[in-house]
Amino acid sequence: MAITMPSSLLPFLPLLQLTIILSISTMPQVRPQEAPAPGPPFACDLSKNPSLNGLKFCDPSADSAARVADLVGRLTLDEKIGWLTSGAAQVPRLGIPKYEWWSEALHGVSSTGPGTKFLSPVPAATSFPQVILTAATFNESLFHAIAQVVSTEARAMYNVALSGLTFWSPNVNIFRDPRWGRGQETPGEDPLLSSKYAVAYVRGLQQRDDDSGDHYKLKVAACCKHYTAYDLDNWKGNLRYTFNAIVSQQDLIDTYQPPFRSCVEQGNVASVMCSYNQVNGKPTCGDRELLDGVIRGQWGLDGYIVSDCDSLEEMFNRQKFTKTAEETAALAVNSGLDLNCGSFLVKNARAAVNRGLLNESAVDRAVSNNLATMMRLGFFDGDPRRQIYGSLGPNDVCTKANRGLAREAARQGIVLLKNTEGSLPLSPAAITSLAVVGPNANATVAMIGNYAGTPCKYVTPLQGLTASVPTVYHPGCADVFCAIADVDGAKNVIAGADAVILVVGSNQSIEGEGLDRVDLTLPGQQQTLVSEVARASRGPVILVIMSGGGMDVQFAKDDPKVTSILWVGFPGEVGGAAIADVVFGHHNPSGKLPMTWYPQSYVNQVQMTDMNMRPDPARGYPGRTYRFYTGPVVFPFGHGLSYTEFDHRLVTAPVHVSLPLDENHECRRGLSTSCKSIDAAEESCNGLDFDVHLSVKNVGSRTGGHTVMLFSSPPDDVDGGAPTRQLVGFRKMELGPKDEEIVEFKVDVCRHLSAVDENGNRKVVLGQHLLHVGTLTHSFNVHI
Repeated sequence: MAITMPSSLLPFLPLLQLTIILSISTMPQVRPQEAPAPGPPFACDLSKNPSLNGLKFCDPSADSAARVADLVGRLTLDEKIGWLTSGAAQVPRLGIPKYEWWSEALHGVSSTGPGTKFLSPVPAATSFPQVILTAATFNESLFHAIAQVVSTEARAMYNVALSGLTFWSPNVNIFRDPRWGRGQETPGEDPLLSSKYAVAYVRGLQQRDDDSGDHYKLKVAACCKHYTAYDLDNWKGNLRYTFNAIVSQQDLIDTYQPPFRSCVEQGNVASVMCSYNQVNGKPTCGDRELLDGVIRGQWGLDGYIVSDCDSLEEMFNRQKFTKTAEETAALAVNSGLDLNCGSFLVKNARAAVNRGLLNESAVDRAVSNNLATMMRLGFFDGDPRRQIYGSLGPNDVCTKANRGLAREAARQGIVLLKNTEGSLPLSPAAITSLAVVGPNANATVAMIGNYAGTPCKYVTPLQGLTASVPTVYHPGCADVFCAIADVDGAKNVIAGADAVILVVGSNQSIEGEGLDRVDLTLPGQQQTLVSEVARASRGPVILVIMSGGGMDVQFAKDDPKVTSILWVGFPGEVGGAAIADVVFGHHNPSGKLPMTWYPQSYVNQVQMTDMNMRPDPARGYPGRTYRFYTGPVVFPFGHGLSYTEFDHRLVTAPVHVSLPLDENHECRRGLSTSCKSIDAAEESCNGLDFDVHLSVKNVGSRTGGHTVMLFSSPPDDVDGGAPTRQLVGFRKMELGPKDEEIVEFKVDVCRHLSAVDENGNRKVVLGQHLLHVGTLTHSFNVHI
């Protein structure tokens, strides 16, 4: 099935075409299908179960709610409980097969979870860059396009019984601390960027390709996780299974919740996953206020709430939050949980009902939410191979176009952190020998990060670079731990080279699920390797950092012998080709850091267990993320260089913004001088916005992508810990040499210019605000 390129990606089409052309040589041959593949699991197979004919739950033309009610009314209590677990049990008498809910699609169809298998006839799937690098593109259209491809490959695999239809992705937690091993899975530290990524990715996964506009039907079902304030795995003995995150209402509303809210309200996500940890003393999967109250009540989730895997077991056995297993089961379901990843509810829900702790009506509600999701996926509509996606199969996986998109995503995400004049890009014609050194120089598995599947075919950094120029290679270290750096061996290899590429960093043995970092420096003796090789080099030295989180590479930033620095995240299966594209100037880098890079001193000032975002000078606490952090940085959020230069000029923006309050408002009754803010929830705030138009010009000699990032800062005298600045909007664009375009932003006064107070209430701050893009600033007054 062909994938239609979104119109918003058309500016990047020439680059994408180049990517596809350059990828052809590394593409695997189309796999011949040796034998008919087994069919996918589905219910209501009337050809095998004629007795189901006429039953409402098997009638696709019937109202969905009526279908669900009909089915639930036919199930016994034990059969209902069997559909409260990720390994849902079959109900043969009603023609319902077993179903595995747990599949993953974080940045490609993943092998994590029992719902997906990579076997013939689909032994691999496209592995896109890890999320943190994709987020660095700041390209919403690209987020959406990647998810569309992932959902197509997922449906293709489902049709040959190799995956499910419910994918527990994306991870939208805020990357609060650089030590977090799973920060690589997230879109970064900014709530707006994370929210926009979440919405675009969820819509790309879920929306049908038939342009019907029917948002009820799903292509696949996405899940936003891990709700909420979850960002610690295993740090100095503090485990995610027992960690109690003490979070102020201010930080919860201001920082941790926005991506989840956007997932539900704007993305219409089918599911939210509650996390292992406690928040303020309550397990998230057993907190009725957080689940039933917020997700379903305030935000209006139309779908199901699922636990992280075995989190109910952890709640009972490790957290010891309840006295008995039945009490834990009852607490979870009564709080709003619908599905248990694991077997805890299957083992204990019946006993909870028998003891009167759990009403069958609560079970009905939960199983109805689960079954309604499966209805939306067509699971109860008969053979899916006769439905809209029935023609998808092995030939729709690992296509040239899909791998080309993976390469384009990596190219757009790569961040140029430093570039001394005359260093990058290298000219292939001028390079007779390129030295490639470092423990990640020939990396394969390290490139795809965690929650990945079996990739179609790797292109390592060494392979990508070798395809353009003659190379010599030395690893320099046995692995990323680099207990001993072979400096002499590396020096011997680089002796005759015109330029040196050093590929260093980490992998899943340094930062990953269940593993947080303690330090921010390059692991082991990698710094020594870099410095010594740079000192001995006779030409440009390009440092390439492969990692999920930021690294303290101040030494390289300050070293004149290290002429350029690139951060490439975990760039996906064709990451090596993307790195070569940037190094040799086939692609002009346009990535921007989606997280702050801190110095090593940060880890001595900040305990990872401290959830507070705002600084506290009294205890020497510098705060977290660019919005609040007051200390030194190695590279700031949003940093990223290009091979060209862009100028910004303000075209349109207001000088005054008036809030239309009712005459009886307390701030108008002679008390206006005492009013420093108004409630953003007030009716007068709805729909109040203004336009900002900026002219952006490429003043250089190269075509390049550019992200325009619009920030706002509150008045200087604002109280209550407002962010020093926050992202209001961003736009990705492509400009040729000397080209100029107008970029338009619509600023929502009550959403973008507000701050959350200590009680969790959002307020529009009155007074002089500041908008800024790069070095351009504009002041305006918000008043009543």
